[in-house]
Amino acid sequence: MSTTVPPISTNSSSSSIEGTTGTTINNNSSTNMGTNQFLDLMMVQLTHQDPSNPTDPTQYMSELAQFSSVEQETNTAQSTAQAASAQAVSSAVGLIGHTIDYTDQTSGKPATGAVQSVQITNSGPSLTVSGVAGIAPSTVTQVS
Repeated sequence: MSTTVPPISTNSSSSSIEGTTGTTINNNSSTNMGTNQFLDLMMVQLTHQDPSNPTDPTQYMSELAQFSSVEQETNTAQSTAQAASAQAVSSAVGLIGHTIDYTDQTSGKPATGAVQSVQITNSGPSLTVSGVAGIAPSTVTQVS
């Protein structure tokens, strides 16, 4: 991400006036702006503003409040995703020792077997049923 503070601004008659030179902030490591990058950008904007035509301070407070709100929503979404993942693992582990009916993912036919173990993968939990590994919990149709 690259943000440039423009070196030219306009005066009250809308004609161009020369300002200070622009500054570029690069964030090549991520597409998301973190709190520190946001505050750095705000400080650069404040440093390079035209002293005869300062920016409204309430605008900065509004931007900061919006940034904080988005950051909190992002944190909430991450926490919710982690809770959902933990719940999926817990539910899968709870199936160990039970006999389940499931739909075979390759043939599409119903199958039955005892859950022997659970493997945790990047895509979520996976069951081993009667020696067959890789059974998705979403294919389970009945537990007994």
